[in-house]
Amino acid sequence: MKIAGLDIGTTGCKLTVFDEQGRDLGKAYRDYPVRRQVGGHEIDISAVMDSVYAVIREMTPQYPDIGGIGVTSFGETFVMTDDAGTPLHTAMLYTDPRGAEECAELKGKLGESKIARISGLAPHEMYSVCKIMWLKKHRPEMYRAAKHIFLIGDYVAWHLTGNALIDYSLATRSMAFDIGTLAWSEEILNAAGIEPSLFSKPVPTGTDAGRVTKAAAEKTGLNPACRIVIVSHDQVAAAVGAGAFDGETAVDGAGTVECLTPVYDSLPDIDVMSRGYFSVVPYVIPGKYVAYAFSYTGGALIQWCVNTFAGAEKEEAGRQGISVNALLERQYGRHEPTGLLVLPHFAGAATPYMDTGSRGAILGLTAGTTLPEIYRACMEGVAYEMRLNYDVLADSGIHFKKLHATGGGARSGVWMQMKADILNLPITALKTSDAGTVGSAMLTGVAVGVFRDLKEAAAVMVRQRETCLPDPRRHEQYMRIYERYRKVYQAVRPLM
Repeated sequence: MKIAGLDIGTTGCKLTVFDEQGRDLGKAYRDYPVRRQVGGHEIDISAVMDSVYAVIREMTPQYPDIGGIGVTSFGETFVMTDDAGTPLHTAMLYTDPRGAEECAELKGKLGESKIARISGLAPHEMYSVCKIMWLKKHRPEMYRAAKHIFLIGDYVAWHLTGNALIDYSLATRSMAFDIGTLAWSEEILNAAGIEPSLFSKPVPTGTDAGRVTKAAAEKTGLNPACRIVIVSHDQVAAAVGAGAFDGETAVDGAGTVECLTPVYDSLPDIDVMSRGYFSVVPYVIPGKYVAYAFSYTGGALIQWCVNTFAGAEKEEAGRQGISVNALLERQYGRHEPTGLLVLPHFAGAATPYMDTGSRGAILGLTAGTTLPEIYRACMEGVAYEMRLNYDVLADSGIHFKKLHATGGGARSGVWMQMKADILNLPITALKTSDAGTVGSAMLTGVAVGVFRDLKEAAAVMVRQRETCLPDPRRHEQYMRIYERYRKVYQAVRPLM
């Protein structure tokens, strides 16, 4: 029997198939358009569903014995549907500016502290409930016609099984879920004027949602006996796929977005967490929680640097048969800090500021500054921002002693060593960059009986590549520069 992980992202989805020994057999990917305008950032959920069907349909002829598929997705984005699951609108992404007034209204009714204590989230308009309130106010006829409100993961699972189930971690991204009772918060939803019955039933991460429907089997080519497993919000799936199961290990998700995910062995101080806009999310292991500290531009900043400045270097890298990233790292030629300061807020500031109006900056340029220096300084800026988040989290009870690195950025030994030096922690790069699909498949394997538990699944599927140990001398060098970096946001922000 084969197992698979379905990872639904903001711009595309992928399905990865594994055998019972945890070997990656192959994957399929489809992207879909995101529409960004001044007044709104939206995605067509029907296009997402079409892509889901397409990636499954691509893999089933090769692997007709897929016995289970775990579904994980990005968070916040929701869609109202009719009884048949037909979308009533294009879905608002977390970056959509609508919902700010409604968030302020909700804070006025309940208070920021109460919302944070219930939901585990510092109130912000990025979360689903604020945008649902906006739709109800501005599209009342649409709200009256709605029979379901789905987030992305439970929307896909409903179309595949006919069962409306959502795991605790994805439900948390709505800002309407009570992380204490593990149920929809009637207090928040009553204040928002939204009926709890419209939402899917909350269930533990890794719950078996049932077999695929006849219609879904026909559309995808899946065996009618295939089970669909409700996995989680994508960051939780990535933490599982990285083998982080207790407070000793945190995850460095080095993708388009840079995300530091620590594990808490008990509920952290909500007041401390909410001051830095850190989420508190129920984890797959009962009684444990994870948090998200992130920068909107991790790998995205590195790609911006390459696309904007490295035209000639791309050509040279092609002639040498290496990546342009490897070429620029080689051209810098040493492990010493650049001394430049890059504020990586090129898409606004995430934690601990949550300031969408903040902008990026590069400080310290001279006529002698080279492109490899700017490229490396962008990497440093992302790492300094994670160090800043690490310092803010210090009062919340974190005690991790190592990091497991996933995502495309984990393939750069230079960047991994830099992060180890700046954070003063060992970082182990994992062999897979797709920790979300690995975690999804691990939970699926447990649900369908391939593995006894997550410990056995991790022993088979979490594979380490190399570990970078911090260098004490370079750590001191970086910390001297970091003391200046900590002041950049406050210095630059008033000028923007």
